[in-house]
Amino acid sequence: MTAKPTPRTVLVTGGGGFIGSHLVERLTAEGASVVVVDNFSTGRRVNLAAVPSERVQIIDADVSTALPDLDPDAFDAIFHLAAAVGVRLVIEEPIRTIETNVHETSAILRFAATRATPLLLASTSEVYGKSTKTPFAEDDDVVYGPTTLHRWSYACSKAIDEYLALAYHREQGLPVTIARLFNTVGPRQVGAYGMVLPRFTAAALEGQPLQVHGDGKQTRCFCDVRDVVEQLLEIVERTECYGRVFNVGNDEPIDIESLAMLVIRTLGSDSAIEKVPYDKAFGAGFDDLRDRRPDLTRLRSVTGFTPRIDLQTTIRDLAASLAPVSPERA
Repeated sequence: MTAKPTPRTVLVTGGGGFIGSHLVERLTAEGASVVVVDNFSTGRRVNLAAVPSERVQIIDADVSTALPDLDPDAFDAIFHLAAAVGVRLVIEEPIRTIETNVHETSAILRFAATRATPLLLASTSEVYGKSTKTPFAEDDDVVYGPTTLHRWSYACSKAIDEYLALAYHREQGLPVTIARLFNTVGPRQVGAYGMVLPRFTAAALEGQPLQVHGDGKQTRCFCDVRDVVEQLLEIVERTECYGRVFNVGNDEPIDIESLAMLVIRTLGSDSAIEKVPYDKAFGAGFDDLRDRRPDLTRLRSVTGFTPRIDLQTTIRDLAASLAPVSPERA
């Protein structure tokens, strides 16, 4: 079936974040009214500066705090993007990571279930853990490290989110769709929480060394946020997507050292590349996945997805977005 028109009124949690703000812009551009719930712990108000004020209501609060004052009947669809994000944040603040991901997701699922509102749950490729199988398909087994390594708390918390969402679908008929995002990148993304491409891009612009963790031969697949948003909009209300998990991203891998060289070349930078051991970057015992690539068969069978924006364009657009933000606009 074809996707329904953009819903008239939409709730976006985490709408001040990197992906959320692009989604809000896209929704309002098509005439939707959007309610954004964001505590701005990692999101930024400036990300929503271009959104018409008459089309967006911004609630500065945790999801669970804001929901009691909202009417479930008011929304045609919900996008739940609020989460603790970034490897560095996970390592440094595991309590915040676990509680944010599990508690806030539980709250939004209960809210949506009261009126069976279509809900898109943003999950992550981290859910696959450190499985050596590649590419990752949605029904593959997952493999995590021990609970003594905080590294895996994010993956486990997002897996619990998925289990809970699918349980709401089975038990209460909630029309929920899960999108496992693979390394979404683009304008407005910041490197403060460990995101590799904005970290490389900022260093290249400043002529500083690009720090590559490990030997740099680990591979990832990067997809522009604007391509990702189109897919989220495509699948949120398709009835054939309810109760299912979809990998969303690009499936063209690049190793991290090559990514660093591409950034330097694309931006005409004279920066060097510096190899940094994982233990030095993240502490002793850090466990990383060697290769992460999605199987996009399921997504393509529904939407016919082909990425439109190449990585060099993304790098240039990301660089243009990294101008300093004044404190009053942050």
